[in-house]
Amino acid sequence: MPPDLRAAEGFVFDVDGTLVQRGRDHTMQVIPGAVEVLSALRDAGRPFVVFTNGTHVQPAELAAELRAVGLPVDDDAALTPVDSFLDYAARRHVGARVLLLATEPARERIAAAGVSLVAAGEEETADVVFVAHVHDVTLPQLEAAARAVVAGAPLLTASYVSAYSGADGPIFSRGAMTTAAIAKASARRPTVVGKPSRAAVRTVVDRLGIRSDRLAVVGDDARMDIGLGHTGGSRTVLVRTGISGGSGLSGIPAARRPHLVVDSIADLTGALYGARKPSSAGRKRRSRSIVT
Repeated sequence: MPPDLRAAEGFVFDVDGTLVQRGRDHTMQVIPGAVEVLSALRDAGRPFVVFTNGTHVQPAELAAELRAVGLPVDDDAALTPVDSFLDYAARRHVGARVLLLATEPARERIAAAGVSLVAAGEEETADVVFVAHVHDVTLPQLEAAARAVVAGAPLLTASYVSAYSGADGPIFSRGAMTTAAIAKASARRPTVVGKPSRAAVRTVVDRLGIRSDRLAVVGDDARMDIGLGHTGGSRTVLVRTGISGGSGLSGIPAARRPHLVVDSIADLTGALYGARKPSSAGRKRRSRSIVT
């Protein structure tokens, strides 16, 4: 039986392929129904966050971009794997020296959080290697990162999926490409701290203040977004406007498939509210609990 989303206390939305389509020049086109669904949730006082695996911009900048195209997303409602990396590092790698492969906005945010970043030429001192989105990377940088991992530094990555949905077809993940090269050279498996991971689930729970089993996760990627939901025991909804498109789910184990599949986010209104209309008198319901 499909989940009753009226019982969900909070929501997690993917961005690309779910709320917007982004061209290769990164311009956004809103998917029909996205503004209406987010606005209805906001007006009803039902909290939500958006979580993108992209790390090329700061979360506040992402939120501003979404507001510019009409989506009501507050700065503190935007999350990226940099958020979950910082949370993960604070729990698992206190005081670690991090070899970072990322864009300048991600580097600035991580440094501002007090993380010690390894300078060029000092890669052998790294305690952790973290790969996010990169605009470009050199072979010496890849080799230095691989040597650090071989020497014992954990290899963390924002994302290990090959691509995400774009208006002009798949947009390949440069972060995943970079991570794959380091993993191959070092013969080590990377640890994902973006979607899907328990690190990402914990970050969502901390931000919303709602137990993960009381959340609904909505996204276009059957393995990444739906995987995030299953990791936290959440209700899961797959929209067919993105990377998974019209492809079947037969290759995914039954226990990892979405609870509900819809053509577009516009089709969620009935599942969210049934016969009743959203009320502007709704209140946010919060319970400070850890991930189940």
